[in-house]
Amino acid sequence: MTELLSVWPPFALTLATPRLILRPLRDDDIPPAVEAAASGVHERGRNPFSTPWAEAVAGDLGPNMARWYWRCRANTSPEAWTLIFGIWHGDTLLGCQDVEAKDFATLRTVTTGSWLRTSAHGRGFGKEMRAAVTLYAFDWLKAEVAESEAAAWNAPSLGVSRSLGYELNGITRMSWGGKMETVQRVRLTPETFNRPDWHLNVEGHEPTATFLGI
Repeated sequence: MTELLSVWPPFALTLATPRLILRPLRDDDIPPAVEAAASGVHERGRNPFSTPWAEAVAGDLGPNMARWYWRCRANTSPEAWTLIFGIWHGDTLLGCQDVEAKDFATLRTVTTGSWLRTSAHGRGFGKEMRAAVTLYAFDWLKAEVAESEAAAWNAPSLGVSRSLGYELNGITRMSWGGKMETVQRVRLTPETFNRPDWHLNVEGHEPTATFLGI
């Protein structure tokens, strides 16, 4: 019998930090992800995302999240891919961390984004999970640049970036959910990366890299 891992190799990928397990979301993980998001992600009316997805009404949040996860999988190819990792602390799903790229073979550049349930804020998880995908991108995927962005007022996100060694990479004005937002872009290279003092354990890399054309 053909196993799911053989037809969608990224499902075999696991990143382990001292406190967290990161693995690409499967369909069985979508309900816990919806529950985590429904418990609260940010202060109401203070949207830190380019799309205010976390402010959807209860009946729309789950279907919207499922559509997004399925769309990211369906659109994944060597030319453009998105890996959405669920973040587990013990048996609890805390949130998601994504890493994506377009024309990676040429640009060797990834971008990242993330969210955490409110109860997990302020405990260093955001830095730990970003460090995990950055280590994976630089050391396993051989990326040369990692980029991210945040609203200029989002001190916690920019603080994580600063602590990991990201450099400011320009300010722009964007429409986020129909509202003008001043957005700070940041950029990291292997040379500027403030590496954590822990080791990242990786499983399932080879089939994932082959699947992504790396």
